[in-house]
Amino acid sequence: MKILVIEDEVKLSSFIHRGLSEEGYRVDVAFDGQLGLSMALNDEYDVVILDVNLPLLNGFQVCQRLRTDKPNVPVLMLTALGGIAHKKEGFGAGADDYLVKPFEFDELLLRVQALYKRYREVGTHRILRVADLELNVATKQVYRDGQPLELTAREYALLEYLMLNKGHVVSRVDIAEKVWELNFDTNTNIIDVYINYLRRKIDKGFGTKLIHTVVGMGYVMKEPK
Repeated sequence: MKILVIEDEVKLSSFIHRGLSEEGYRVDVAFDGQLGLSMALNDEYDVVILDVNLPLLNGFQVCQRLRTDKPNVPVLMLTALGGIAHKKEGFGAGADDYLVKPFEFDELLLRVQALYKRYREVGTHRILRVADLELNVATKQVYRDGQPLELTAREYALLEYLMLNKGHVVSRVDIAEKVWELNFDTNTNIIDVYINYLRRKIDKGFGTKLIHTVVGMGYVMKEPK
């Protein structure tokens, strides 16, 4: 596995570099967002570990650009800002996971390995299909009945998760943990809001509804019988 670490704190970047190298991974380090983005775009990495507070370009800016030009590279975001608002901003920029400083190396390693495994598993299913709905994992393009659909990064992640679990009910807790990487807050309706956003784009105007609510349990995407 080849990993890019974009982190301007020398001690922390050295700590991560040493630990990952001892695990047998190839590791490159960039100390500012501009250099890190250039390296990520001009080389092939299996995982990018990205700090938020970087000189020249911040981590959110780097992540947004990566999601446009290199959508299939998993991004683990590092930050000292652990509030829900900051996590939402990070996930909104396209981060796949979020780790708050300070952290133990073993936790970082587990998250890197999980991201790599998840992306490899998804990569073996380049085209996901449910009825006439098609999602291209490589290009991040989505079509319904041959018509292209425009989705936000979060809508796309939610749809991909539903399609990977086709025919299985997924709870709000499942979605919060797997799509948002957050502990589920029973006082928020953000998941229901995004399901409704997705339904407007996926189901509205088409004869067959694919996203279904299972009362008291969650949601399921399934083909018509």
